[in-house]
Amino acid sequence: MTVRTRFAPSPTGFIHLGNIRSALYPWAFARSQGGTFILRIEDTDLERSSQAAVDVILEGMAWLGLDHDEGPYYQMQRMDRYKQVLREMQDKGLVYPCYMSVAELDALRERQMANKEKPRYDGTWRPEPGKQLPQPPEGVQPVLRFRNPLSGVVAWDDKVKGRIEISNEELDDLVIARPDGTPTYNFCVVVDDIDMRITHVIRGDDHVNNTPRQINIFRALGQEPPVYAHLPTVLNERGEKMSKRNGAKPVTQFRDEGFLADAVVNYLARLGWSHGDEEIFSRQQFLQWFDLDHLGKSAAQFDEAKLRWVNAQHMKLMDDRVLALLVAEQLRKRGVAPDDRLPRICGLFKDRCDTTLVLVDWASRFYLPVQPGADDKAKHITEGVRPALSMLARMLEGVAWDKAAIGDSIKEVLRATGLKMPQLAMPVRVLVLGTAQTPSLDAVLELMPRDIVLQRLSAA
Repeated sequence: MTVRTRFAPSPTGFIHLGNIRSALYPWAFARSQGGTFILRIEDTDLERSSQAAVDVILEGMAWLGLDHDEGPYYQMQRMDRYKQVLREMQDKGLVYPCYMSVAELDALRERQMANKEKPRYDGTWRPEPGKQLPQPPEGVQPVLRFRNPLSGVVAWDDKVKGRIEISNEELDDLVIARPDGTPTYNFCVVVDDIDMRITHVIRGDDHVNNTPRQINIFRALGQEPPVYAHLPTVLNERGEKMSKRNGAKPVTQFRDEGFLADAVVNYLARLGWSHGDEEIFSRQQFLQWFDLDHLGKSAAQFDEAKLRWVNAQHMKLMDDRVLALLVAEQLRKRGVAPDDRLPRICGLFKDRCDTTLVLVDWASRFYLPVQPGADDKAKHITEGVRPALSMLARMLEGVAWDKAAIGDSIKEVLRATGLKMPQLAMPVRVLVLGTAQTPSLDAVLELMPRDIVLQRLSAA
C-alpha cells in the first residue's frame, strides 16, 4: 500500500503555527514512507473563503518546504462530482429528503433539552417499512439526510487516542446536502478522501466528532475508511487554543521576523511528537525518525522563547555562506549593498543571535555609519584612554590588515600604556561599531575597512 496523506485547510483566514502543524505531520509521514502528500483547499464556505487566505497557505507551506505532490485541489471545483455521488446515494436509498424547517428543528431541540434529552434530529422524514411519512409542504426545498445506521457502534483505532467507539444511537441522520443542492462538509470530505485514495488522515482533534459520521458514509459507499490520527490542540502562551482570535501570528510573519524555516519545522515537530530526548535535529533526521507511534496525547503549548532558542541553535549550525544569503536579502531591503565580507561577518556574530534580523542589525554596522550612544561615549571615551586610542590609530595605519597584525598592534598599545584589554577594547568597539560588546576585537576590526576604522577612531 502506498501511503497517501493530505492537508485540507479552509481558506477563511491566515494560516498560523497551530494550523501548519496539521500540514507538517502528514507531509512528514508521506515523505518518511515514500508516499504521496496532497494539498486540498476546502473552500465551500463562500462567505469567509478568500484568495488572499489561499495565497498565505501556499506561501507559508512553500517557505517551510512542505511541498505537495498533488494539488492544490479546490472543493468548489468538484461540485459536479459531489452531486453525482449524491444522485447515486439517492438511487440506492442511502439518503432521503427532509422537509423539517429550521423553526421546527429549533422547537424539537427545545423540547428535548427540556426533557434532559440530547438534542438531535428525530427521524420524522426518515422512510421506514410501514411508516406513514407526512405530506411534503408545498414550495419547500428539502435537505438531504444520510441514513445513519440505527444500531451498532462506529469504532476505529486512532493512532493518537487509541480505540474509540461511538454508539450509532448517539448519531442522528446528518444533513449532507442543503436545500439548494450544495453538499455539506462531512460529505465532501469523504468523497474527496475516496477519490484521492487517502490512506491516513492526520488532523486536529477538533475533528474527532466528525469522524464517526464520516466512517459511516465511507462504509455506505462501500469503502473502508483511512487510518485516523487526531492531534491534540496547540495552545498559545496563555494556555488558550491557538487561533487568530487569540492573537496567533501568520506563519509568514515568523519568516519576516528572521526565523529559519528548518528551525520552525524542528520546533513544530516537537509540539506533539518526540524522538527520545532529541531537541535539535535537521529536516533529514526528522524525516528519518518520524512515525505515528510517538505522537503526543496531550495538548502542546507554544513558547516563543523556546522557538528562539531552537532558531539560535540552527543558526549556529548553519553554513556561513548559506546564512549570508538570507542576511544579504534582508540587508538589501534596508538599502544596504553587502559584499564578500558578509559570510565572515555572519560567522563571527551568529553565536550572539537568535534570529537573522538580530544578525542583520550586527552586519549593518559594517556597512552603515554608526552613532555611539552618549552614555557609552561618556563611560568609555575618557581623557585617560584618548592617548591610547591615538596610538592605536597610528599603529594601524601601517600594518598588514589581518587579524594577527591587528592583534599585535593592540597588544603593543597595552604594553606601552599599561592599560588592561577591556580598558582599550571597549572604547574602540564603541567608536568603531557603536557598542561596547562585540566578539574578539582583532577579528571585528579585520572585517572593517582600514580607512573606516581610522576615521571612527579619530572621532575620539
